Amino acid sequence: MPDDGRVQKSKAIQQRTGKTFHFATRVLPERVRHPTYVLYAFFRIADEVVDDADGTPPDQQAARLEELRNEALGRVETDSDVLSAFQEVRAEYDVPDGEIHAFVDAMKSDIDTDRYETYDDLRAYMRGSAAAVGAMMTAIMGTEDEEAALPHAVALGEAFQMTNFLRDVREDVIDRDRIYLPQETLDRHGVPEEQVENLEFSDAFADAMREELGRTERLYRQGVAGIQYLPEDCQFAVLLSAVLYADHHRLIRKQGYDVLSSEPELGTARKAWLALRTRWHWQWNRDPVAVFRRVSALPESGTARYEVEPPEPVPVR
Repeated sequence: MPDDGRVQKSKAIQQRTGKTFHFATRVLPERVRHPTYVLYAFFRIADEVVDDADGTPPDQQAARLEELRNEALGRVETDSDVLSAFQEVRAEYDVPDGEIHAFVDAMKSDIDTDRYETYDDLRAYMRGSAAAVGAMMTAIMGTEDEEAALPHAVALGEAFQMTNFLRDVREDVIDRDRIYLPQETLDRHGVPEEQVENLEFSDAFADAMREELGRTERLYRQGVAGIQYLPEDCQFAVLLSAVLYADHHRLIRKQGYDVLSSEPELGTARKAWLALRTRWHWQWNRDPVAVFRRVSALPESGTARYEVEPPEPVPVR
């Protein structure tokens, strides 16, 4: 495991840029918490190459991501504390190279892709940006039955990312001219792309948001169902992450699905209350599904179960 100085630098990046995830990471056992800081810091550094490009030409963004790919895979020396720590984590926990490739490829696709025609298109992107993250986290947790755990980890990773997309519609339009809501969903409800670009809320937009919230909530339920396959000392932290991220859906509904006028934000006091409530139920019942049903803000589902499929294989290079 990397030395404390590099872990602290990685932790600082997570504290600054991933407040909800950091809140849950703190309850992971130290053996997993420290490498999680390193993984997250790497993810964030790669993500910021594109999201904070600030006029950097696309070819330079792509070249920098290729540099990060080679540094992360240990192919070249690096002067970055985070990347050198990541190299050690990758080797120590046998993080699959294919997942690193999938993640960097997804970041590269953000350079020239800012709209998604179908949910399948968006899901293909999330295979690298979210599912690969879930696979890497499964590796560092030391999951014994990885075959059983991985499809659920992929579903939960997609759920977290979809919540981010649904929460951040306004920010993505203003800062990046990017829309992650599938165009087919907008079309189905009669929402022109220009309406989203102009941040014009309507009942039709609310209907589109309602549909995508429902789809994402099926992902949460399927993801939570796989927490039982994780090591016991990691289960509560992953469950709490699901509870915290899903609580953004309560905020979105509270503001009438209008994420174009303002962005819902989960306060520290609410996070602490949810953590205490989840912990209280967890001490009496170690069934993740039952506790999630009791604690989370998601409505009971009357829709069909989301079928989890094994993740697509990633390339070996």
